[in-house]
Amino acid sequence: MRWLVTGAGGMLGRDTVAELARRGADVTGLDRAALDLTRPDAVERAVAAHRPDLVVNCAAYTAVDAAETDEETALRVNGEGPRHLARACAATGARLVHVSTDYVFPGDARAPYPEDHPTGPRTAYGRTKRAGERAVLTELPGASAIVRTAWLYGVHGHSFVRTMIGLEADRDTVDVVDDQYGQPTWSADVAARIADLGPLVGPRAHGVFHATAHGVTTWYDLARAVFTGLGADPDRVRPASSDAFPRPAPRPAYSALAHGRWRDVGLPPPRPWRTALDEALPLIRKESPHETP
Repeated sequence: MRWLVTGAGGMLGRDTVAELARRGADVTGLDRAALDLTRPDAVERAVAAHRPDLVVNCAAYTAVDAAETDEETALRVNGEGPRHLARACAATGARLVHVSTDYVFPGDARAPYPEDHPTGPRTAYGRTKRAGERAVLTELPGASAIVRTAWLYGVHGHSFVRTMIGLEADRDTVDVVDDQYGQPTWSADVAARIADLGPLVGPRAHGVFHATAHGVTTWYDLARAVFTGLGADPDRVRPASSDAFPRPAPRPAYSALAHGRWRDVGLPPPRPWRTALDEALPLIRKESPHETP
């Protein structure tokens, strides 16, 4: 198989290219400078030139708060970009894995959202990502998969985990919200799951899949787990309410995702978030530059 990864300069894109290369795949990664998804002519040329069997779209406008006042730009990237990509794939016979987000849901659940649960985003970012999902499923219904993920952290790029590493070194105490529930997910695990799913996309596997870690926690408990993993006192992390950190875009109170569809295609569900964090934390601490907000 020939793979083409868009958004290859981001956290998940870099991990996906690395994972596919590790497996010996024929993979090409294109970052934003190499391919602007908002330009349909450029997308068409790129897909036609590389002739991939499978495209993985990791490109996205992810500035959740900025999207509240610039939804038009976010929609061009998150909504129209995937449509251009899906049409180019349809023209060449390629299949498509498109990465999406928990923000397509309203975030008020009491149990993890199953893959077929009705969406209902409450933010501009969520609306634009839902538009991208619909575009892909409309343009390429039998040859595409939507992979939703959330609370990503990794060796590359900005993340909550990296921020906590920096704050542990610089502050005596840290206040973290304890009323938002989700699933901390290592980007390398998502990349591996995309690599597993890709060859199955088509009649055997299409539609929506959830690629988040197993288990549910809060940002507060995640911060405590990071401090513990660093050998620091977790009681230096103090609980706070979301009201203490007002943001332009409301954060979901509960946006955990269920994982039922993996078994349908013969793949195991994702592993627990604590297991992944224990493995990831030394790598992030070693490879990521020290920084604080």
